[in-house]
Amino acid sequence: QVQLVESGGGLVQAGGSLRLSCAASGRAFSTYTMAWFRQAPGKEREFVVAIRGSGGTTYYADSVKGRFTISRDNAENTVYLQMNSLKPEDTAVYSCAADRHPIFIKSVGGYDYWGQGTQVTVSS
Repeated sequence: QVQLVESGGGLVQAGGSLRLSCAASGRAFSTYTMAWFRQAPGKEREFVVAIRGSGGTTYYADSVKGRFTISRDNAENTVYLQMNSLKPEDTAVYSCAADRHPIFIKSVGGYDYWGQGTQVTVSS
């Protein structure tokens, strides 16, 4: 069982930066693939980025490549999402997800554990 708690959301102007954190409880954090998804009002939840347990392999949605960076600290059971050059279209609730063996790493259905989400609002 894994519990996930996100933090770091807020209101920022376009072009600004935010860093989200996702703290995980439970054992063997380093064996979990971690991901961030987001959901804007009226839209479906969409994949943003994922990182394998070792931290060696990452996956990014095309819309955030070059602007967002995922990292993890397995000693602290935490995964981070550094978001730079934010755009109004990045506005959404960002949720952290975890799974040991996600079948489809970019799919919502690939993850068993989810956090409650944190709001990110980017003003123009």
